[in-house]
Amino acid sequence: MVQSQEAKPLTIGRLAAAGGVGVETIRFYQRNGLLQTPTRETGVRRYDREDVRRLRFIRQAQAAGFTLAEIKELLALDAGENRSRARELARRRIKVLDDKIAEMQRARDSLRRLASECAEGSAGPCPILASFDL
Repeated sequence: MVQSQEAKPLTIGRLAAAGGVGVETIRFYQRNGLLQTPTRETGVRRYDREDVRRLRFIRQAQAAGFTLAEIKELLALDAGENRSRARELARRRIKVLDDKIAEMQRARDSLRRLASECAEGSAGPCPILASFDL
């Protein structure tokens, strides 16, 4: 018996599970124009593999730090015609990430210094707690 090559339509719950999100996240993305809301067929909305692909893209873009507005713009770009804009958005995101990494490295270095100072002596106030001016 040959199975159909057509993708089986998914309910919102199955779409959410396939994308690793909750149903309310799907609805949030729909309200914000990131995912379309399909019409109801026999009382139930059905989603397909393209919706799963789009949902996974949204999640990956969020993990990379893109805002919902930037993700919406990326989704609207034509893959063949808007490479320069997509590249510009990616480079801007890389700059923001680089700035955050530098900030986190400074925080780590400061905390290492405080932990070292705290370990050096057992008398007097703890340098870690004193640095927060409690």
